[in-house]
Amino acid sequence: MMKAAVSVMDISKAWGTYAALTNVSFDVAPGEVVALLGPSGAGKSTILRCVNHLDTITAGRIYVHGSLIGYSERSDGLYELSDVEISRQRQSIGMVFQSFNLFRHLTALQNVMSGPVHVLNMPKDKARQIALNLLEKVGLGQKGDSYPSQLSGGQQQRVAIARALAMSPKVMLLDEPTSALDPELAQEVVVTIKALAEEGQTMLIATHDMGIARDVADRVIFMESGRIVEDGPSNEFFASPRSDRAKQFLSRISAH
Repeated sequence: MMKAAVSVMDISKAWGTYAALTNVSFDVAPGEVVALLGPSGAGKSTILRCVNHLDTITAGRIYVHGSLIGYSERSDGLYELSDVEISRQRQSIGMVFQSFNLFRHLTALQNVMSGPVHVLNMPKDKARQIALNLLEKVGLGQKGDSYPSQLSGGQQQRVAIARALAMSPKVMLLDEPTSALDPELAQEVVVTIKALAEEGQTMLIATHDMGIARDVADRVIFMESGRIVEDGPSNEFFASPRSDRAKQFLSRISAH
């Protein structure tokens, strides 16, 4: 049996008395694209942040390609890894944020090179070639010398995707990758994500963008109030959602 790329096992996350996630479990197969859907506050982004150990889980376990994320397991329980060990784990997990998070003082090329040079200690010449290839791949081959302030939102998000890819991640996490963009610029990003999916990149995407969920994702996990309501193939979810809550959600989306 093929090992899951991501295995989320019965995780919960609470801040004080607020339960952001409650007993959430699912696997993502290698090469699979899974869209997390649901209303705001459903827990979609929290799941991504927990998979990357940006947020610590209150209960459960998360594995990425068989490695327990954020903790070591001992006979008397789980112990959080050191910052260095957590950083090492994150090298195989690409994260793309809603707000791009580019280094404003670096060019597009320098942004994409930064991880391989500073984290992987890759020679600059090699990192530069990889970065140039990735900018070409996301349709920005001519923008390497541009600073973020000189790029549109859609272009900045594609640089952010190239930057994440520069680390050769086993898994890509995309947190609302199009929500800060107008529809035309969002479409540029969707095209890029779709191309990655066709190449077999494993992705877990929290999104309100039905285009990504319908046209790119293999599977939809629909959430509400920190719990999974429905989990199944994308085409089935959009054609005939099983839960009343998902039907209500989709009818409201289509009404807009």
